Amino acid sequence: MLTLRTPGRLHLGFLDPSGSLGRRFGSLGLVIEGYETALELCAAERDAISGDTPAARAELERAAAHLDRLRRQSGCRAPLALRLIDVLPAHAGFGSGTQLALAIGRAFAQWHGLTVNSATLAQWLGRGVRSGIGIAGFDEGGLLVDGGPSADGTPAPLLSRVALPAAWRVIVVEDRTQSGLSGSRERAALAELAPMPQAVAAEICHQVLMRVLPGAASAEFASFATGLTRVQQLLGEHFAPAQGGSAYTSAAVGQLVQWIAEATHGAVGQSSWGPTGFVILPSEAEADAMVDAARRAGLVTAGLALRVVRGRNRGATLIDTRAPGVRAAS
Repeated sequence: MLTLRTPGRLHLGFLDPSGSLGRRFGSLGLVIEGYETALELCAAERDAISGDTPAARAELERAAAHLDRLRRQSGCRAPLALRLIDVLPAHAGFGSGTQLALAIGRAFAQWHGLTVNSATLAQWLGRGVRSGIGIAGFDEGGLLVDGGPSADGTPAPLLSRVALPAAWRVIVVEDRTQSGLSGSRERAALAELAPMPQAVAAEICHQVLMRVLPGAASAEFASFATGLTRVQQLLGEHFAPAQGGSAYTSAAVGQLVQWIAEATHGAVGQSSWGPTGFVILPSEAEADAMVDAARRAGLVTAGLALRVVRGRNRGATLIDTRAPGVRAAS
């Protein structure tokens, strides 16, 4: 049997969604602990796909489609039993679709002894069309920057990976009553937005290169937080027309995140199309204190869920009981 676990990620923003220099998107992202997709794969007399939770069972049709595409690409058609133990929250900013696809793809490749990298698996399964953060996060974890996909559809190259300092913590703020844009709705929203001015894209890149990345690499939290919050401010203004005029899909998440921002010097924003928001703080004690304060202030309303997690500086893990040991899934 193979068991594979892959973590969630926060998409912290695009660098140049309008492609002012000819190459669109480019992404900044952070892999986190506390959220994961987990599955088991083994031989079977006939195909069997199952899920342990309601969220996992909702993904069974997509899982079957992934297996079908993997078989057509590889020519490997032996029957398999696939069990989805758990899945990331769907359409919430955690990269659930890419992580499910890569988890199934990597387990399938490992089972059949296929030498296929994650970027190729993503292409086979139709992932990584805009962002390469999910692919790089699956392989390596950490704070990541990609350069945007090529015009021919080749997944975005990884430009930078920085390990998030061990002491830093992320307050993840979920609104479980809403979901972010995805699929055709996401494509339509992107098409209807006005182009981002080149000067705005340039400032985003400047903040990432000279504040966010060096701040994380040198454990200089103030520089990191100032840069990331500014990036999120610029992106929030750009994407607000597709989000009801707000930088946050969920008004409750936005209110809570901004309240914490005013009380701290943390890095704040929304992951992808939301509704999940985040606050990054320099210590567990400060993160726990702010969660407690938010609860006392009555800001954790019905439907909201808060969790304090670490950044994750490693990718997916795979256990193959046919051979000894635990290995990285890449």
